[in-house]
Amino acid sequence: MAKRPTPPPADAAPRAPRKSGRPTSAKPPRPRAAKAVPPPEPKPEPASRPETAAQTGAAFAFPGEDQRQMLETLSMNLARAAMTAQSAIAEAALSQADRPAALSPDPFNVGPAMNSVMTSLISRPDKLFAAQADLFNRYMDLWASTTRRAAGEETPAAPSKDKRFKDPAWSENPAFDAMRQSYLITSDWMNGLVSSVEDVDPLTRRRAEFFTKLLTDAFSPSNFLASNPAALKALAETNGESLVKGMQNFAADMERGAGKLKISQADYGKFEVGVNVATAPGQVVWRDELFELIQFDSATEKQREIPLLIFPPWINKYYILDLQPENSMIRWLSGQGFTVFVCSWVNPDVDKAGFGFDDYLQKGVYRCIEKALEQSQAGHINTVGYCIGGTLMGAALAHMAANNDTRVTANTFFAAQHDFAEAGDLLLFTDEHWLNEIEQQMDAAGGVLPGAAMAETFNALRANDLIWSFFVSNYLMGKSPPAFDLLFWNADQTRMPKKLHMDYLRSMYGQNRLARGEFTIGGVKVDLSKVTIPLYFQASREDHIAPMNSVYRSARAFSGADVTLTLAGSGHIAGVVNPPSAHKYQHWTNPDLPATLGEWQAKAQEHPGSWWNHWAEWLHEKSGGWVPARDPKKGPLPPIEPAPGSYVKVKS
Repeated sequence: MAKRPTPPPADAAPRAPRKSGRPTSAKPPRPRAAKAVPPPEPKPEPASRPETAAQTGAAFAFPGEDQRQMLETLSMNLARAAMTAQSAIAEAALSQADRPAALSPDPFNVGPAMNSVMTSLISRPDKLFAAQADLFNRYMDLWASTTRRAAGEETPAAPSKDKRFKDPAWSENPAFDAMRQSYLITSDWMNGLVSSVEDVDPLTRRRAEFFTKLLTDAFSPSNFLASNPAALKALAETNGESLVKGMQNFAADMERGAGKLKISQADYGKFEVGVNVATAPGQVVWRDELFELIQFDSATEKQREIPLLIFPPWINKYYILDLQPENSMIRWLSGQGFTVFVCSWVNPDVDKAGFGFDDYLQKGVYRCIEKALEQSQAGHINTVGYCIGGTLMGAALAHMAANNDTRVTANTFFAAQHDFAEAGDLLLFTDEHWLNEIEQQMDAAGGVLPGAAMAETFNALRANDLIWSFFVSNYLMGKSPPAFDLLFWNADQTRMPKKLHMDYLRSMYGQNRLARGEFTIGGVKVDLSKVTIPLYFQASREDHIAPMNSVYRSARAFSGADVTLTLAGSGHIAGVVNPPSAHKYQHWTNPDLPATLGEWQAKAQEHPGSWWNHWAEWLHEKSGGWVPARDPKKGPLPPIEPAPGSYVKVKS
């Protein structure tokens, strides 16, 4: 029977602690030479029992009151966050319960595209084997690098230029660095594999590429709380309050979307149209069922004889050109001595479902030109067409050329397309399968496309910037959306009439009829090459909606005109709205217009900053002499109300 260990006597000296790393098993003592016995030392005073208890308990110390309180707070906040999210999801499910099911389980027709790509890959086992070997080699390199770093033989990776991984922990922490690099290897491999397929239809492969990219972007470790170091740090530092706030943001966005997640991109409560955006002074001098005509106050004593009339896209509202005083193109143009008019399109409701290109030509462009000329008492006018407004204006100019209408003496296009052969990723949303889907969606809405539908499409084109960055910031980090005027405008979408929108998608994106000379508007089959007035084209290098190559092709489609083209830095919005005072980006000019954009860029001259001054010089030359400044309140058309008018304030 095993003996119980005999406790040491109460007056025994405490045993020295065992050194770390020594074996715990007993070993036979080594034989030693006899030593003289030293004289006995004085016995130490026995430690008091309370001190002994404290020493014994130190190794098994329970959390202090502060730590215990932090743990309780963290637990409560995690529970609150979970309950908030569950409640929001439950309410969304209830709100969607009585709605009809989705019209199609695959509205973008991704399934057939992916099937074609996979079939092609399977038919080439050698290529698939090589791709798998490549992936294996990449992971072997990653594992070797991670091992060397763990052994101190390799320095940490440099900070990533990818905005998703800008937090230093992604490169400084070996675990997060391995996770990041593993994801980038896999996503790059998947996207590259799909792109390498050669024996499928190019548009089919492009569709597969686009949605594979969407998928790999969605699975980034930065999009998940457990694998995002910045979100975990915020969670720890706030005892879980960041996650509570994030789930409150999530619930608010679910409620705002009436059961669908509508991610907030800006603090919408910080802006009000006519109060701190769209504040350029002026007057609405004409209003009818399709538009309001706004004339802006002069900022100079004299103005150019020929006024300027801007046609913005009807997909968005005009005040992208008048966000804040410091970045307002409208204020800047007035300061350059131009009489500025803007067509503020109505936000169409179901009563406009039957409006098409003919209506927007006759009741829109032509009537707007007529009223601007009447108000300014000028004989001619210069025009601007922005984005889809530029597509309409290009067709209108061709219609005017066919009818010898010379009222417009010069025109400018901002990020506008007329030749849609290389129109970018939006071509993926215009095949007949998706067009039938969107047509049914418009029928269900009474004949208009809800503004949110177009917003979702545009957001998908830049998912990392316009979806996932806000998902992480708003929900995982618990931050409030920024007070950003441009993103406030971006969310202020408009509806679109069914007839106009379907004709636009089918005729332009689907069949490219305008560039081919097959598009009929106002009873005339129009030919862009017949336009002979001076044209100024602006394109943006990083534009994902009107790609620069598409705009370049459009500029060359006006082969009978004197065309000036400028390429700006940045994208679809920031490339256009870039005041000279900002000293941002750059632009390129080249007086020639060779066969390809590459040839044009090879000989283009780069200039720092905004392109506005270059355009203003061109515009001054086309705008006649100087006349006394025009007062919107004293023209032939009586003022109806101050700018920005009423149409721009209508919410979708």
